[in-house]
This record gives sequence, structure tokens and C-alpha cells, in this order.
Amino acid sequence: MRRLLPVLLLAVIPALQGCFPVIATGVGAGALMAGDRRTSGIYIEDQGIELKAVSRIEDKYKSDIHVNATSFNRHVLLTGEVPSEETKQGVSAIVMGVPNVNDVTNEMAIGNVAPLSSRSNDTFITSKVKGRMIDANRFAPNHVKVITENSVVYLMGMVTRKEAEDAAEIARTTSDVRKVVKVFE
Repeated sequence: MRRLLPVLLLAVIPALQGCFPVIATGVGAGALMAGDRRTSGIYIEDQGIELKAVSRIEDKYKSDIHVNATSFNRHVLLTGEVPSEETKQGVSAIVMGVPNVNDVTNEMAIGNVAPLSSRSNDTFITSKVKGRMIDANRFAPNHVKVITENSVVYLMGMVTRKEAEDAAEIARTTSDVRKVVKVFE
């Protein structure tokens, strides 16, 4: 039996290697939820809203548009580009039809889909804003969700008036930010 144990362990270890990322992800998500002002149920619901909204939008419009749906406390922010006002309104209607969505803020631009280089720059801007929020240490950075589209920074979250002002100031004074839009509760 003693000789069989090492053989069994060697046989089982490859099967367990996929468990660490699952456990780590679960712990990471739990840590994010613990510091969030939303209940864990709303936090998870927001993730579901985002997935359902994007899926329904893609089903209808395929790859003719670029849309991001960000949900915070059942309030959905739509950013991206669509070819017409009709499409913009259609996307809003689709998202309002997703269960548990309370409100939609539609900030999609009418025009051509932004190139990947622009979206990469937006990701970099978001990282800079979040990094500056951490450095400033004026509020818990996970209380503010930062979304950047075409160098415009959108701020979402359940915050105090002071936290909203601080977050907006940090975003506004970050290099490459064209404009800041507050979508706070």
C-alpha cells in the first residue's frame, strides 16, 4: 500500500491542477464582493445582466456594432458605437428587456466602430485612473467602477457626494482623459 500511494498521488495531481484557478477565482470574487457596497446577490445579478445584455445585443446586431454593457446595482451603462439613432434606441430597448434591469444610460456614439488601437488606449486610460485612485487613497477604489470609451471616462458606483467629487477630480486630471461622465448613485 505504501508503494501504491505515490503512484495514486501522481495520477491524481494532473486532475487537480485545474482546481487552483477555480478556487483562486472564487476567493478573488469573494474578496471583491466583501468590499462592495452592493449585496452579494446584486453583485452577481449585475454580472448576469451584463452577460445577458451583450448576448441579446450580439444575437440581433451581430458584429455590425461595438457595444459594452456595464451594470452596477441594476443600472446599465451602454458605451460603444452604433451606425444610427434607430440602432442606438434598439439596443436600449433590448437591455431594458433584460430581467432585473432598473435603468439604462445610453452613451453610445453614432458612427463607425472604433479601431482596436483606440480601445487599447481606453483600457490603458482606465488603468491609469484606477491606479491614481489607489494612490490618492481618498476612498475604497472598488466603490467606483471606471469605464473608458473613446477617451471619455464614465464613473459608476454607490458613493457619497465627497467620493464622487474625488473620483471625478482624479479622473479629470488623468492624462489623455477628454471628458468625465458621472453615472453615480
